Amino acid sequence: MRLAVGQMDSGNDVGANLRAIDALAARASSDGARLLVLPEYATYEKKAVDASFVEAAEALDGPVCTELGRIAAAHSVALVAGVIETGTQPGRAFNTLAAFSDTGELRTSYRKIHLFDAQGHAESDHIQPGPVRGPAVFELDGVRFGLQTCYDLRFPEHSRALADAGTDVLLICASWVPGPGKTRQWEVLTAARAIETCSFAIGACQSAPVSVGHSTVVDPFGSVVGSLGIGPELLVVDIDPEQVGLARRGFPVATQRRL
Repeated sequence: MRLAVGQMDSGNDVGANLRAIDALAARASSDGARLLVLPEYATYEKKAVDASFVEAAEALDGPVCTELGRIAAAHSVALVAGVIETGTQPGRAFNTLAAFSDTGELRTSYRKIHLFDAQGHAESDHIQPGPVRGPAVFELDGVRFGLQTCYDLRFPEHSRALADAGTDVLLICASWVPGPGKTRQWEVLTAARAIETCSFAIGACQSAPVSVGHSTVVDPFGSVVGSLGIGPELLVVDIDPEQVGLARRGFPVATQRRL
């Protein structure tokens, strides 16, 4: 299966971000990709989460997701992107991943549950945590994909729950905040989640300077299939889903764990 990862330089101009997504989808489709994975906050991003994120929030049937669905259908490529969804609490929105089929149908969505209240940041000031519910997964061409967002990566039980739900490929959409050691942590944690769940892990990240970039695709044995630098770019890779079964038969940790 051929997949594409769009490393974006999203800003606070929603229209410009959507046009950039359209261009990435066109490139991904022309390269034969079946799925385009985009970062957290793909449609609206700033250096820090503030009240403007709440103002930019929309329902999942609003103009932004309608346009994302149109883009997916126009280029016949499934698409996952980070959007800002209208919250249910005053002054707060949801940090949401929306997954669209290659015909533009909204297949599933995931509201981030682990908010980035760390390193002096307080995402929860303006973002409402999603409800803890069953894993957000969707299927494409017989391959099962699971959704998680940025800071979720630091909670291995989240990835394990996705694997327990039959996920073959972890989609980790992020805007990984820069800082000492942060690029290394992003790369190591993404590889660790792949190895410990015997899954592919696809980390789609915002580019520098708002984030660390270095979007990456790691196979179930921990090998890097492809990666990017710090700038906006498109990564296209081929993965073999059969590797998931091979890894899980060789390392049956899901059935051997005792805690």
